Amino acid sequence: MGRLAKIILVIAFTGSVLFWVSSAPKTISETVKQAIAKPGNPVIGEQVFWAGGCASCHSKKDAKDNEKLKLGGGHSLVTPVGIFNMPNISPDKESGIGAWSVEDFANAMLYGTSPNGTHYYPSFPYTSYSKMTYEDVKHLWAYLQTLESVQTKNISHEISFPFNISRGMGLWKIAFMDTGIIVPVGNKDIKLQRGQELVEGLAHCGECHTPRLAFGYGGLDKSKWLAGGPAPEGKGNIPNITPHATGIGSWSEEDIVYYLESGFTPDYDSVGGSMVDVQQNMAKLPKSDLEAIAAYLKMIPPVASN
Repeated sequence: MGRLAKIILVIAFTGSVLFWVSSAPKTISETVKQAIAKPGNPVIGEQVFWAGGCASCHSKKDAKDNEKLKLGGGHSLVTPVGIFNMPNISPDKESGIGAWSVEDFANAMLYGTSPNGTHYYPSFPYTSYSKMTYEDVKHLWAYLQTLESVQTKNISHEISFPFNISRGMGLWKIAFMDTGIIVPVGNKDIKLQRGQELVEGLAHCGECHTPRLAFGYGGLDKSKWLAGGPAPEGKGNIPNITPHATGIGSWSEEDIVYYLESGFTPDYDSVGGSMVDVQQNMAKLPKSDLEAIAAYLKMIPPVASN
């Protein structure tokens, strides 16, 4: 073997090792394990459940009322990359997550890491859920255990190359996953802090209302936070919800709260599309949470729609 070939081989081997090490899935620390060790409160967990929109993806399409609590999966997200099929997250031990531990659940929610040590795709919005408090994680886990087991088998994703290489998601996370604050609100206003916690984290509003970097395949473009953008499924656009004139600048905080409670806009239009499920989820939250969301949305920087 010639000298050049040896050099190329060494470079290729080194690159492969670096890729494998840097792309390894992350898991929770011992500190987090201790924080979630004590059983959560399912009553609080129910509020976390609705704020997080779990039923919108993991119940059957068009499910109503108590059917929304049967989390056997069934929704499919059709994107330019491929089709992402939402899994069963009911307490069923065979098809769902009944055999998981609370640590497995925390790894999934906070790091997008599965129990078998592989990366989840960000069609599961762990990039936002990663901002959840440890308390909310364990409360949500406690609530999920109270729901009905559903024996619906999961359907594999149908994803095109190279996106079907799960290990590559480790590099995607390094490049785009950020657990930091997006819009600082200070530490004196409790209402704004709660609004930030919901909008930037648990309610994952930015996942749809913010355009993405890297031709739509990367993380959120924080310079255009909540300014609207292409729909994740590639058809239509998600509206601007910043206080800009092209967004909801003319809405008052009371208008926003009423919209989240009732589904009606200030000009008497009604909620439509995928936002119907979101609004119905939000309507189940305490009014104080809706007021916190409204306060946050009115204080963020106004950004013009694309």
